[in-house]
Amino acid sequence: MRAFAGIFAVTFCGLLAVGAVLPVLPRYVHGPLDGGNIAVGIVVGSYAATGLLLRPLSGRFADRRGRRPTVLIGSLLVAASGFLYLLPLGIGGLILARLVLGAGEGTVFTAGSAWIVDLAPLERRGRVIGLYGLAVWGALSIGPLIGELLLHASGYTLVWVFAGVIPLAGAAIAARVPDPYRPADGIEHEEHPLIAKEAVRPGAALALASTGYATVAAFVVLHLDARGIGHGATAFGAFATMVVLTRLVGGDLPDRVGPARVATAAAVVEAIGLATIGVASSLAVAIAGSLAMGAAFSLLYPSLSLIVVERVPETRRGAALGTFTAFFDAGVGIGAPLAGIAAALSGYQGAFFLSATIALVSATTIAFAISDRGRPALTAETG
Repeated sequence: MRAFAGIFAVTFCGLLAVGAVLPVLPRYVHGPLDGGNIAVGIVVGSYAATGLLLRPLSGRFADRRGRRPTVLIGSLLVAASGFLYLLPLGIGGLILARLVLGAGEGTVFTAGSAWIVDLAPLERRGRVIGLYGLAVWGALSIGPLIGELLLHASGYTLVWVFAGVIPLAGAAIAARVPDPYRPADGIEHEEHPLIAKEAVRPGAALALASTGYATVAAFVVLHLDARGIGHGATAFGAFATMVVLTRLVGGDLPDRVGPARVATAAAVVEAIGLATIGVASSLAVAIAGSLAMGAAFSLLYPSLSLIVVERVPETRRGAALGTFTAFFDAGVGIGAPLAGIAAALSGYQGAFFLSATIALVSATTIAFAISDRGRPALTAETG
């Protein structure tokens, strides 16, 4: 239990740095840097490029060298990204910082995911994966509020300093958490494909659904400001808070009902939530859409992740989760600029409608390409 709490805390610190800058970056690009909507989408989504490339590598590294060393490296990279925001390098500098962030956050989360699955009972893996995800969404619930407070209290510099310091606290915690995983003899010399095929279909569905998250992260603040509603950080906070509540109340649904069934329904509800935000003419409607989006998105990752975990042995778990989580980065990395183009062509409402349509494609992908049939018995180890 203490080990799980430690891994949770490490990931929470890293994602708190991510969340704190989310509502600040769009304003910084629009304001001091005088950038447009496409620039906002590129800056917000660029972190996904390095995450996409490095998650499979970090997963393989965690399988061969251990979970803790990998998490430590990732935490230090996240800290470095925060300090890079301080450099006066314009939009190019922000993109550089986000690329370093993608490498660090992807490494922390991939190795941390394998770490907590190592500790989880077989029959509760879906719930444990979901609870671990609360480190992400708990941080993304609190982080934007902290970012707003720091911005209004002292300006952009204090936000960037916070984003650099808090992951260092996570690294200090990681150094003290025991790592029960021991690489098998000879694993360093075994040849496995970098891309785990078991993770491709669930990962593709996750990538499609992640476009909606990218749109909310990049444009909910600007969308509500443009409509004269404001309080975009509150709407994003409602989304992230609902992710947390759904994991606590319904986190065992993938274990009980079946991960593919739960993921299909969740993708449909995500589409409804995104469309609701798109048409919102009041804060209440925007929050209602954000809550629906949060409840749905909360169940997508643990459901699809459980499908991947059940299909691979322990010695390939990090690599498989690295492949799977890389699809999340692909969805964000492509989705944020795509939403930016849609916003430039048809307004922010068009960006949310496009993302809702893509979420329905995700639901169709899950329903027709992924099945709960053939799930392993809860008394047997997969592999």
